Amino acid sequence: MAFDFDQFRDLLLARRAELKAVMQAASGDTDPVELDQSRVGRLSRMDALQGQAMAKETERRRGVELRRIASALARIEDEDFGYCVSCGEEIPLKRLELDPAVTTCVTCAGK
Repeated sequence: MAFDFDQFRDLLLARRAELKAVMQAASGDTDPVELDQSRVGRLSRMDALQGQAMAKETERRRGVELRRIASALARIEDEDFGYCVSCGEEIPLKRLELDPAVTTCVTCAGK
């Protein structure tokens, strides 16, 4: 089966741009939390710390997704896109349409 590399490249580039825009908009969410109790109550500070921790984890996950996208774009350039990196079998088109950055077929992903 021949893959439409341009279609998947466009999907990946659009997703990358979207992630970068969201990361830029949320860049202040991981700033240090103020510890001055005279200005911020204990519960408010705890909420802020929890929000900061969640923002850091979300940022980490977005970074992982950006690396997956970069890897998929490199596979497109190398014409290795659409093939499982574990077994070399073709990844079903429906799986790629769901997540163009996926690297393995369903069988290998289940192992």
